[in-house]
Amino acid sequence: MNNLSALTDHELVKLYEEGNDSAFDVLLERHQAYIFSYILFLVKDTDVANDFFQDTFQRAIVAIRSHKYQTSGKFSAWLTRIAHNLIVDKSRECEQTCTIREEFVKPRALNSLRLSEATREDEMIDYQSRESIRRLLDYLPEPQKEVIMMRFYDDLSFKEIAQQTGVSINTALGRCRYALINLRKLIGNKQFSLVG
Repeated sequence: MNNLSALTDHELVKLYEEGNDSAFDVLLERHQAYIFSYILFLVKDTDVANDFFQDTFQRAIVAIRSHKYQTSGKFSAWLTRIAHNLIVDKSRECEQTCTIREEFVKPRALNSLRLSEATREDEMIDYQSRESIRRLLDYLPEPQKEVIMMRFYDDLSFKEIAQQTGVSINTALGRCRYALINLRKLIGNKQFSLVG
């Protein structure tokens, strides 16, 4: 695997196409944080994003093994296009059947509370929620806790986080993704109230 990590994406795709499964493991490790973040940005829901993430890489596997991958352009752009098309297709399917699931499309735009002025009660609930989540961070591994604090409490970009922690942007994104997944599990396991 160490030798494989030095190869380009296109070289790894070729190896995987020829049956080397470890080559795909390197591609997955290299691109998973970026693709997941892109999907999560579009759908705004971790569970839905996980589903699209899995579907994206399954489509990629099928395409590569069927010799349908074209080497023009970046591999990450190709993955992004697959993810985008899956999301658009699902959105159209939901519109046609008039059964848009709440967990797939969150109410936004003019219905957003962010566009209205916050009341004192809203500010208190927001403060309590942030403090409750801050307490939960103690249950996370230190690298995950650090990236959450820097991203959501210090409002740093992933580039700034990567620079300050001495890791790559992909590693920072990956840590954030796993931290959010772990926080979600902690909230579920503890039946944790964000305002209590």
